Amino acid sequence: MTEQAANGITANEKLQRSVLRSFITEQCCIKHLPAQLKKKLIVLEHLTNQLDADKIYTEKEINAFIKPLNEDFATIRRELYIHRFVNRENEIYEVNDRREWRDWRTLG
Repeated sequence: MTEQAANGITANEKLQRSVLRSFITEQCCIKHLPAQLKKKLIVLEHLTNQLDADKIYTEKEINAFIKPLNEDFATIRRELYIHRFVNRENEIYEVNDRREWRDWRTLG
């Protein structure tokens, strides 16, 4: 049994914690989006988990949610859409089912 398994922490959980410590401030702001895809998806998943999956958001509401976390809200909003965390139609956003999200755990 590995030390991680003995502690109940998987390699994925360890990576996720490390990435969030590196890219999210103590005030929960996003320092910047990571360039590496796997790390970027971890940050985007963390952000999406803070949205209400049962709510429909206007683009203005999504911007208002992201802007206090990072001034480049347009890029982050676009990345959420590109990686299927949210769906957009006519400036209306909805959180997609988790099974549709691009999953960083499946990347090498």
